[in-house]
Amino acid sequence: MFIDVHCHLDRYKENLGYALEQIKQHRIFTISNSMDLPSYKQNVQIAVSSDFILPVFGIHPWNASQYVGCPKDLDWAISESPIIGEIGLDYYFVNETSLYDDQREVFEYFLKAAGRQKKIVMVHTKGAESETFQLLKQYNTERVIIHWYSGPWHILKAMVEHGFYFTIGVEVLFSQHIQDIARYLPAELILSETDNPGGKQSITGTVGTPLLIKDVVGKLAEIRGTSDQIITTTVQNNLIRVGGRDSWLTKVRTSSG
Repeated sequence: MFIDVHCHLDRYKENLGYALEQIKQHRIFTISNSMDLPSYKQNVQIAVSSDFILPVFGIHPWNASQYVGCPKDLDWAISESPIIGEIGLDYYFVNETSLYDDQREVFEYFLKAAGRQKKIVMVHTKGAESETFQLLKQYNTERVIIHWYSGPWHILKAMVEHGFYFTIGVEVLFSQHIQDIARYLPAELILSETDNPGGKQSITGTVGTPLLIKDVVGKLAEIRGTSDQIITTTVQNNLIRVGGRDSWLTKVRTSSG
């Protein structure tokens, strides 16, 4: 069984049926992250058709300003969601510094909720790695998955010391920096992702499909000098470990059977 801990199934349009068929055929346990309330509702609907899909809720930093001043409107979705994601800060793709306070306000609201509800957070951090790390420490966030880390080494090393988990995705196929990160990370902190459908598209112009996870796993195995099977088993064990006693893990175990 493959595991894709970070994608956005709601972003598929005419290709959704094909993507769902790949997930089923290749037994890809898929965590479909949300970027706002409408995308979460779509992901929940998509997941009804598959035992391999776990829909989760978050507000992406690009959309944070839409929810400033009314964060309590998000409480029902936060409580319902088994994992909180995708949340975080982005000072790289968001150039308007006037929007950064909105990002921080929404991010902190989610971190407080994650602490109360003892949930995993799936964190986006681009160009804001230091501040993201400081906030995660400030709120004593215990279970953290860092999505597609590409930032400075000193912050990466500090996050590793804190026991954060890291996703390795499609950029590992193209970037020496990401390959170096994949080689450096302790095996027990590695997870696999695709960020489909847009992750690959942002690099090559081609829409990614779920089976892309096989290429990611293969590259991870090559970089770390091991087999695809060991990588898939390691990722599965890591997801189970970070999941702890969460009830959604039943889906992982069922999918792997």
